[in-house]
Amino acid sequence: MDALERTDREIFDLIKKEERYEFDSVRLIPSENYASSAVLEATGSILTNKYSEGYPGHRYYEGQRYIDQIESLVIERAKALFKVDHANVQPYSGSPANVAVYFALLKPGDTIMGLALQHGGHLTHGWNVSITGTFWRAAQYVVDRESQQIDYDALRDYARKERPKIIVCGGTAYPRIIDFRAFADIAKEVGAYLHADISHIAGLIVGGVHPDPSPYADVIMTTTHKTLRGPRGAMILCRKELADQIDRAVFPGLQGGPHNHTTAAIGVALKEAATPEFKQYAAQIVRNAKALGEELLARGFQLVSGGTDTHLLLVDLTPKKVIARKAAKALDEAGIVTNFNTVPYDPRRPFSPSGLRIGTPAVTSRGMGESEMRQIARWIDEVVAKVDDAATRKRVAGEVAEMCRGFPAPGILL
Repeated sequence: MDALERTDREIFDLIKKEERYEFDSVRLIPSENYASSAVLEATGSILTNKYSEGYPGHRYYEGQRYIDQIESLVIERAKALFKVDHANVQPYSGSPANVAVYFALLKPGDTIMGLALQHGGHLTHGWNVSITGTFWRAAQYVVDRESQQIDYDALRDYARKERPKIIVCGGTAYPRIIDFRAFADIAKEVGAYLHADISHIAGLIVGGVHPDPSPYADVIMTTTHKTLRGPRGAMILCRKELADQIDRAVFPGLQGGPHNHTTAAIGVALKEAATPEFKQYAAQIVRNAKALGEELLARGFQLVSGGTDTHLLLVDLTPKKVIARKAAKALDEAGIVTNFNTVPYDPRRPFSPSGLRIGTPAVTSRGMGESEMRQIARWIDEVVAKVDDAATRKRVAGEVAEMCRGFPAPGILL
């Protein structure tokens, strides 16, 4: 980054500090990952110079001969990888992509049925502080109080009562397999569209370690980073009968010109995800999450739903008598990056909840395995047990950095 260093030393220095931080820390936020050098190069390419309103072959600007080829290539890769009829690769991120789906398929006031935020859903699944819970009517389903998993019989009864126009499955803090077939059966019974938000699990799906929604969902939305290891963007995948509605909702409905540099980087990530190595990576993510969860359970931590089937764990710190926000900040100082998060039926406030959300995509990208997960769990236990002890945090941070030096971080050359 020689030009950046010469032009803006302040920004350059901050980026270099972040680079060091990402290298020296154990990054356990489930929505974060390391993009490859190839993805980063496409993201930082001269494609950021272009403005390309419209779609391949139907642009409102001239000079699109190469942009059309790039976007068409990325669309075909997405369709092949996810086994869908149609792909729109232009959404800027997951939240506006979800809004585009609703804008395409619903009228104002129609009912969205999504998983409640405190139970693992996302803001854009109809939560009341989001436009999706104010512009449309929201009906929020919850997990079972005992199992802390989705009760599909209860969901069916709730759908019969609320008669939603669209049912959303997927979430940001739900650690168990999503039964897309069961969701599809319920949606069909009540005459609703089924929308699968697979933002967190897209990489697990294409890697073959999570069921595939494509035979069941009318629409699928995914972000392109997280387990997919691409740039910060999104895609909407759908049946051919809904293609025109979805495309019109994205452009001109909600946004103007696509970010062509991001589109190209999505294409690179999709090519990487189509390899046998990616399948091995996806399987290791799940093995690592299970190993991390097992070690935490052995050390007296309480896991929501008792464990995980995916890339993430939700830890309820109530039995430890430690406020999760305080624990998250202490762990960060110790080089272990998590986020505080609500747990189902949480008695505490969202900004100071009972839970920690942790995941294994980023550490798996560095080549860490089950033995490293068990060591990470031991460090978590030490820091949480002595949450006010600065000396423990400093010692653990040094040990974490030492371990990280043995595992190269994709895209970072130090």
